Formats: sequence, structure tokens, C-alpha cells
Amino acid sequence: MFKSDTIAAISTALSPSGISIVRISGDESIEIANKIFKSKKNIDVTKVKSHTIHYGFICSGDESEPVDEVLLTVMKGPHTYTGEDIVEINCHGGIYVTRKILDIVIANGASLAAPGEFTKRAFLNGRMDLSQAEAVNDIITSSNEYSLKASVNQLNGSLRNKIISLRETILEPTAYIETALDDPEHFDLDGFANSIKPKILNVIDEIDKLIKTSDDGRLIKEGIETIIVGKPNAGKSSLLNALLGEERAIVTDTPGTTRDALSEYINLGGITLHIVDTAGIRETSDIIERMGVEKAKELISGGDLVLFVIDSSKPLDKNDKNIFSMLNGKKTIFLLNKSDLENETNEDILLEEINKFTNFASNPSKNNGENDMQYSIIPISARKNTGIDILTDEIKELFFAGNISFNNEIYIANERQKFDLKDAKEALKNVINGIELGVSEDLLTIDLMDGYESLGKIIGESVGEDLINEIFSKFCVGK
Repeated sequence: MFKSDTIAAISTALSPSGISIVRISGDESIEIANKIFKSKKNIDVTKVKSHTIHYGFICSGDESEPVDEVLLTVMKGPHTYTGEDIVEINCHGGIYVTRKILDIVIANGASLAAPGEFTKRAFLNGRMDLSQAEAVNDIITSSNEYSLKASVNQLNGSLRNKIISLRETILEPTAYIETALDDPEHFDLDGFANSIKPKILNVIDEIDKLIKTSDDGRLIKEGIETIIVGKPNAGKSSLLNALLGEERAIVTDTPGTTRDALSEYINLGGITLHIVDTAGIRETSDIIERMGVEKAKELISGGDLVLFVIDSSKPLDKNDKNIFSMLNGKKTIFLLNKSDLENETNEDILLEEINKFTNFASNPSKNNGENDMQYSIIPISARKNTGIDILTDEIKELFFAGNISFNNEIYIANERQKFDLKDAKEALKNVINGIELGVSEDLLTIDLMDGYESLGKIIGESVGEDLINEIFSKFCVGK
């Protein structure tokens, strides 16, 4: 059990609200609460049952006047969030009163908690592993339905259970080899290395599957970097406004109105999009507009998804065709805008132009090669808000094969975890190479244990204090 001083912090947002919570954790939390909590029945907080709530007042020192009317929740360790005694003071949600109560708690013996210190103590006291602790912060910062579900799955131990299972598979042959080396009379190693090869290959395959989820995990957690492109007056700004449901971008009939990129986050059907509306791409002598066009080209190269807005009421021109050449390998949704007007560019004409570029997949629903680009075509009217609802399904199809499942799926959305998985994979590939080269079993155990320990880092085994402090420093104070 991790032991340290008693800590306290405000665990709710510091803003006017219905209630606020001041949390205390540590050996002295109940004694501190008993000093400052007064009730009509004169309750001794040190003698109440665990996980009970009590009505009363917080008083400062010897002052008879109460500071606030509160509900006091008492939870005794080890069956608490941190594994320690915890007291939570539910007070009125004023900024001043909440701060005053925290000051009283600190004046009576508690220390101000560092960012993430409550969850850090939960990890150090074995209440959760490191992957679950990181999931707590992911839940707090989640910005959409899928991000929340992925984080809750990890908090419930989906990743931990998978890692434990993989480590057990590695540990079994490692232990046998070590035992056989110590007691060769009773344990035979003849042919043993080849016999474990299928198991190690299976572990590598499972690790590889986890690594491959990292792209989806990043998109779920951070959002899809979405770049709106098109020639001037194609309707890019109207599309942004339609997606946002408000007049965020200026819309005029004058070409070149948007000179710089506008950036917004939106939630579209449970998926977060980081949408950037770029300057209209065209040949121009205007220096400022030209700078905007160059910026648009940079954004395309770094984006995850391109929404190419095309004015379907006009024929495709050299500015449209110039944009095609910028879309190398990018997942693209072609939006035939102004579909409510008489069309000069329809889907057949657009497909004919698309087919001239070899970096487009011939089958929009499948990626036929590394250099093929997945795409789809949607007729819309940004001004009349038609066709916009189809975007959600198309984006899910392009990025998540139409759906995101959370029944048994694990998504790696953490670079630290991805790095450790790659280390484990490399160590186990060395084991396979060693088996094929016929190296001695004692050398195989070195790589086996490297793989075992790399996986262990994901759940918090064999990690240094500096890394632990860095991880929890990203949490908010009070959690």
C-alpha cells in the first residue's frame, strides 16, 4: 500500500454551479473532516460507517458560524477510488465558498493535491493499472460518443486483460526453458523451440492487430483532420456553416473572400471532425490570396480527409483540375454542390475526370493498393442544407468500414502504448529469427523476457517514476 500525506483538491469545475465537491484522501482525511464538520446530532465522523453520507455544516476552526451547509461523504479504504480513506464535501457551487472550504481543509492538515494525484494513488495502491488510469483521463477529455466508449472499455480492463493474456503466453515457455536449464535431467528441451514457434507467431499477430487499431484510435480520440477545398465560390464556406449550424464563415458572391484557413471542431454523428475551411484554390496575382492558396496545399498534405467542393452548376475548369493533382493518396469526398441548380457537372462527368488520375481507387468502397485513394461522391446543396446528412455515413465507411464496434474491440489511442507494443513485437520477432537460426534456448529467453517486459510497461509494470509523474501531470487537479 502506497503511503503519503493527506491531500485535498476541488474535484469539480471552479465556476458558479449547483454544487461543488472538495475531495480529501489519505490517512488523516477522516480526522480532518471531524475537526471542521458540525451536525445537529454532533456526529463523530471518525466513528461513522464507511460509504455513508451526513448532513451538517463546515466551520472554520473555533468559529461558531458555519461557512456552508454541506453533505459529507465518508469512504474508508481500501474500497475507495484511491485505496485510502476518502472524504468528499458536497457544498454549494460558489467559487468563493468552495475555495474557502478547501483553505479550511488545508489549514487543518491536508496538502494541496498535484494534478492527477488521486488517480496516481489509485494506480500505486493497485486499484487500477496504468492503462486504466490513462483511460480515466481519456474519459474526462473525450469529445464524442465513440471516444467515450473506447475509453470506458479500456477503463473496464479490455486492454489490461488482453495484455495479461499475451504475457501469460510468453511466460509459459520462458519458465519452462529456465526450469529445463536448471534441471536438464527432468526437463527435455529437444525440439521445444520449434514447438513454441506457432504460439509466439500468434502473439505477434495479436500485437500487430492492436498496433493497427492505433490509427482508428487516434481518429476516434483526436478527431478526423478534415480539409475543405475547392475553387473560389464553389460553396466551401457555405458548407462549413451548414455543418456548424451557424454563420461562422463569411459567404459572398465575390471570389476570394476566404483568405485564410478557418478552423472548427464539430461532432458529426458521434465522430469528431477538425474542419478547416481553406482559401479558394485558383491562379491569382493577389499576393495575400496566393499565400492562402499555398496554405491550403500544405493543409491538404497533412489532413486525414479532404472534402472537395465542386460547383456543379458550372463545368469543371483548370482550377478544379489543379486541385485533383494535390489529392495524392488522400481519402476524399467529392461534394457536387449547388445540386438544386441546373447541373453542368454531374457524377458521370466527375467520374470521367477522376479516372484520369491513377492514384484513385477504381472501386470507391475499397482501397486497391497503397497508392490508391478511397473516395465517394455526394450531390449536396450547402445553402439549402440537403445531402449533408449523408456525409456521416460516408465518413464512417471511408475510415471505419461503415461502423465502429465496441463489443470486444480494443482501440489503441495512446502513443506510449503503441511504442511499447512495437517494442514487444520486435523482441518476439527476434525470438522467431532465433528459432529459425537454431540459437540456444537460453538466448531465446532474453528476447522472450524483453517482449514480456515491454508488454508489462503498458499496464504499468517496470515503469520509472519519471514516466509515471509525466503521465499523471497531464490530468486535471482533483482527479
